[in-house]
Amino acid sequence: MPAPASAPAPQTPVNPRSRVLVASLMGTTIEFYDFYIYATAAVLVFPKLFFPSSDPTTALLSSFAVFGAAMVARPVGAVFFGHLGDRLGRKKTLVVSLLTMGIATFLIGALPTYAQAGWIATALLVLMRLAQGFALGGEWSGAALVATENAPRGKRALWGTFPQLGAPLGFIIGNGLFLIIGALLPSESGADPTQPSEAFASWGWRIPFLFSAVMVAIGLWVRSRLVESTVFTRTREAGKVRKLPLATVVQGHWKQLVLGTFIMLATYVLFYLMTTFSLSYGRAAKDADVPGLGYSYTTFVLMMIFGVLFFAVFTLVSGPLADRYGRRATLVWITAAIVVFGLVWVPLIDMGTLGVVLWLVLGFTLMGMTFGPMGALLPELFPTSVRYTGSGISYNVSSILGAAVAPFIAVALWEAGDGSPWLVGVYLSAMAVLTLGALLLSKETKDVSLDEQVSAPAGEAPRTTPAASSAS
Repeated sequence: MPAPASAPAPQTPVNPRSRVLVASLMGTTIEFYDFYIYATAAVLVFPKLFFPSSDPTTALLSSFAVFGAAMVARPVGAVFFGHLGDRLGRKKTLVVSLLTMGIATFLIGALPTYAQAGWIATALLVLMRLAQGFALGGEWSGAALVATENAPRGKRALWGTFPQLGAPLGFIIGNGLFLIIGALLPSESGADPTQPSEAFASWGWRIPFLFSAVMVAIGLWVRSRLVESTVFTRTREAGKVRKLPLATVVQGHWKQLVLGTFIMLATYVLFYLMTTFSLSYGRAAKDADVPGLGYSYTTFVLMMIFGVLFFAVFTLVSGPLADRYGRRATLVWITAAIVVFGLVWVPLIDMGTLGVVLWLVLGFTLMGMTFGPMGALLPELFPTSVRYTGSGISYNVSSILGAAVAPFIAVALWEAGDGSPWLVGVYLSAMAVLTLGALLLSKETKDVSLDEQVSAPAGEAPRTTPAASSAS
């Protein structure tokens, strides 16, 4: 009598490629959209609305200080959401972080100003910025893990560029919306074109913050349809989930934490100089106490958007290069180019408008090339059981060293240079040298299998092999 046929083994649900890429892209697009609209408002209206001062530079620095406060909150969020992500899974954690971020951003658009509520208004802005930073601490690493843990063989860096692509897209959407509002609410006749109109300062600036609710709703819908990655599911089924991921990653992977933090440093400094400092410098009048380039807001933002198009293109270009030549080799060359770029700021800018456009294009091109591979490199430094926590801490601690202080330092160096940004460029080059050192001390991660790290014995380095599983 023939043996009865065995029932086929149930197949683990797999995320469709389009769903993975959209889910990882959507969250980071919202993340950077939120950053850009705050950074723009911090330059245009927040110094007057929330930080009144007789000295415009002091008010601007105060506005940037609150901007930096969110960066300080990000590592705390990285620990909290990293714990949830490594314990409960990537999907649930990403939904919670996105919802938290969306609520905080929306509420900024509804805040009273200093003239209406005094110091309470400023305190509420600080509180909302801290909430944003806390939520963002878990956003990037979760999005990067969704992309890389679902990536096909040999394309992990390419898939890892999709959450990175949210940076240029968020810039274009956020600043494009501000441009539209500024065009509909132009400065009054005879007024300084570098300054927003009364209507813009009164209520127009609120629209981008309130509009974020629409983007968050779309992002939540996309993410709710994800299934957990096979890599994490196998980790959980194998009983490898850690009770305290933070303790595990600090005790067993502290070198990776330090290297990852400094590998990301130059990227963060370049990013915030090209997006936040450049807007202040480009709009400052040529005859101001601290002179700038004297462009109108609309003109300079259009120039920046042109540069950001190169940011988007070269973010995607960096993925195949990192998959072919390795993350470390690709980033060593790009970081060396950032060192040189920081030293040629003044010669470029002194060429006039053509030079300023070239400065923006080169800066944003390098930004795409250095930012793109990070979506794969940082997660590859850590095993599955602590990957959310480890990559999140490295990324967000670097945000303090490179992003929280960068606008503040840049403004101080700009003043010290009597309006010339040459010291700001030197600062960028110095940070790039630190990143270059971290890269030279690190190992290549291109052939590390994310799945194989699950079964590596305690204390044993994860195996590396070109013949990684489909999840690698």
